[in-house]
Amino acid sequence: MTYEPVYTRTPRNAFIPSPVFVAIVAVFAVSGVLTWSRYGNVGFDVFLFVISGWLISLCLHEYAHAVAAYFSGDLTVAERGYLRLNPLKYTHPLLSIVLPVVVVILGGIGLPGGAVWVDHRYINSKIKDSLISAAGPLTNVILAVVAAVPFLLGLGPDLLDTGSRLVVYTDHPEFWQALSVVVFLQITASVLNLLPIPGLDGGSIIRPWMSPAYRRAWDMCAPFGFLLLFVALWQTDLGIYFSDLVIWIGERLGLDRNLIASGFELMRFWS
Repeated sequence: MTYEPVYTRTPRNAFIPSPVFVAIVAVFAVSGVLTWSRYGNVGFDVFLFVISGWLISLCLHEYAHAVAAYFSGDLTVAERGYLRLNPLKYTHPLLSIVLPVVVVILGGIGLPGGAVWVDHRYINSKIKDSLISAAGPLTNVILAVVAAVPFLLGLGPDLLDTGSRLVVYTDHPEFWQALSVVVFLQITASVLNLLPIPGLDGGSIIRPWMSPAYRRAWDMCAPFGFLLLFVALWQTDLGIYFSDLVIWIGERLGLDRNLIASGFELMRFWS
């Protein structure tokens, strides 16, 4: 039995950002201004800034997958609304939005989640297949570097670690603490998504190059890869090695581990 591809017309508004995404960007911008000006409950301002920034990155991550798939031949991503940056259109909103946000709040890392479904029957190239998977984590890498530009340019605050507390010399300490958390989350998401684990983008990058037998075994393990990684990060020394690696990368981008830690403390305004 042969498969006859069905070619569909791209909806006229396929590439227009959804109102949901625009609202998230608005919250990010407003909370950034509030954090900078130290208006109201600054901890709550930082919380909104970090979480909305993380949601934006999740949308852009999945958008990158969808755009790469669209230009690689899978026009169905347009019909499903994946090109409008609407997180409510994702295949698994619970895994793609709710769980990563909860993990950020509780664990402080950018845990990836599956979302965009690509019809690989339309993808006729192994290179294109790998690029579709790589597009998401590469977006996180770009976002991490862009968000870290002020630190790389030396525009960040001067810091003094007294041993008992961190002294931040700036008129806007909360903003820089929040921005350091935003960068940190993008670094964690980049590293995690590039790990060659079944079910993650890193695993999907190498999957097209496997033999059919290995690919079938890989697909059987894919539903458990995410869960096993989650457990390993919290219950084994892998979490320590992962944290050290992310901090090392962050320091190369001009971040300070104490500034990141204080940012997370500030974000959890309820504690």
